[in-house]
Amino acid sequence: MASSVIDSEIFRDLFGTGAMRAVFADEALVQRYLDVEAALARAQARLGIIPEEAAREITAQARVENLDFDAYKQGVGRVFYPILPLVEGLVAICRDGLGEYCHWGATTQDIMDTALSLQLREALALIEADLEALSATLAALARAHRDTPMAGRSHLQQALPVTFGYKAAVWLSGIERHRVRLAEIRPRATLVEFAGAAGTLASLGQRGFEVQAALAEELGLGQPEIAWHVMRDNVAETVSFLGLLTGTLAKIGTDVLLMMQSEVGEVFEPFAHGRGASSTMPQKRNPVSCELLIIAAKAVRQNVAMMLDAMVQDHERASGPWHVEWLALPQTFILAAGALSQARAMLDGLVVDKQRMLRNLDLTNGLIVSEAVMMGLAPHIGRQIAHDLVYDACRDAVTAGRPLYDVLADMPAVTDKLSLDEIRSLCDPANYTGLAGEMVDRLLAAVGR
Repeated sequence: MASSVIDSEIFRDLFGTGAMRAVFADEALVQRYLDVEAALARAQARLGIIPEEAAREITAQARVENLDFDAYKQGVGRVFYPILPLVEGLVAICRDGLGEYCHWGATTQDIMDTALSLQLREALALIEADLEALSATLAALARAHRDTPMAGRSHLQQALPVTFGYKAAVWLSGIERHRVRLAEIRPRATLVEFAGAAGTLASLGQRGFEVQAALAEELGLGQPEIAWHVMRDNVAETVSFLGLLTGTLAKIGTDVLLMMQSEVGEVFEPFAHGRGASSTMPQKRNPVSCELLIIAAKAVRQNVAMMLDAMVQDHERASGPWHVEWLALPQTFILAAGALSQARAMLDGLVVDKQRMLRNLDLTNGLIVSEAVMMGLAPHIGRQIAHDLVYDACRDAVTAGRPLYDVLADMPAVTDKLSLDEIRSLCDPANYTGLAGEMVDRLLAAVGR
């Protein structure tokens, strides 16, 4: 019976995806071990190290369905590692003793690390596809709302006008950097590991590099310059990348969550009957996807910390820190995939209320454009004098509950320098979004969207 949200029949599709769970499922993992053993046999047969017949038999039998899985599980419980029982099971089902050529010159971690590289290649491909789709969605939002004015906020207070397209483009910029990061880390995350008991390939003498290269070719993995049994920066980097990615998704989720507040009401997660409903308050429309993005980031960053800690390994083969990866890495990928799935669903159907954005720009009676007025006056009377004058006007507007335009229109120190039309233009938030639109254009061009 499942006992965590990762595997729960009830919760697992909220926190992960079926495709990513399949990558790290027991059967898939054991099959990867077998794939590595079979590839090693083929590589060594090609080099004349073991008989061709042995490689063919090992390859034919290296299927998870051919193993006695119950016996295998018991063996893992006895040995505490998953490869010796696997080799025993594979040898037992190969005919004529040909299985004795299995695992020739390898060590347990060689098989496990190479299988991990196969898993990472598949898992990163899923992440890449989600990032590509998310990028396209955000680019469409940025383009559609390039000139949709809204309140920009600082310290949760209205600051200056921006556009919603600008906000979406800022989100997009983070996603695009993650796409670049993924491309950069993939070669480091998908290296073959075949180095023998202490990493020196001693068991194969001078032919060790040949076998290593042939195994890498068989599996389509990169060949390292030296063993990485205890140098785990490549694996920790991959999980750290997912920490950065889920952090970005949580930032997007936090923005949407805050904009969904009843008092703000500028965007909403997609509507579907019952989605985000409350058991007692019929009016509620909870930001459920946003919440899951934030939760995933919290969980993933704890795993990042564990993975960084697990980098501290002793000598040429570690006494235990390696095991942290078995726990943290699958969880992290599943959580990241779940977060990407939630982000895609939420942003694909995001409801944008442009009229509410405009109304919110008027909440402060024009105070949001006080900087625009100050900069409009500054060439005539100096920046500091303009600052102090507009500061006083803002205080009067707040005290009297009047629009800033009305207060400014009654101030001779202002009207002596600016016409009423100029003051009105300066007080229009839509006229003070700076280069927001041009920044959207520049980003979309840079990322080819």
